Amino acid sequence: MRLIPAQFVKPYVKSNKTDIIDAEAIAEAATRPTMRFAALKNQEQTDLQALHRVRDQMIGTRTRLINQMRALLPRIRDRAAPRRRYVQSSTCHRFSRTNQTTFRR
Repeated sequence: MRLIPAQFVKPYVKSNKTDIIDAEAIAEAATRPTMRFAALKNQEQTDLQALHRVRDQMIGTRTRLINQMRALLPRIRDRAAPRRRYVQSSTCHRFSRTNQTTFRR
C-alpha cells in the first residue's frame, strides 16, 4: 500500500470534483515515475497522534469552561472571574476527592 498526498494528485484532476474523476486522477498520478509517496505511519506514531488529539480536545474543553465561568461569575458576584490556574487546581482537587469517595468500598 502506498499513500499519495492530495497536493500531488490535484494537478491530474481534469474537471469538477466527483468520485470517478478523483479515482482517474489518482490512477494517473500513481503511474507517473516521478511521483513521491507519503510514508506509512507505524502504530506508535498513530497512538501518539491520537493522544495529542485527545489532549487538544481537553484543553479546548477547559478553555470553554473557564470562559463560560468568566462570563457568568461577574453577574452573580462583584468579584473578578477566576484564572486558569485556580480552575485547574480546584477542579483537579474536587475530582480527586470525588474519586476517593466514589470508588471506596
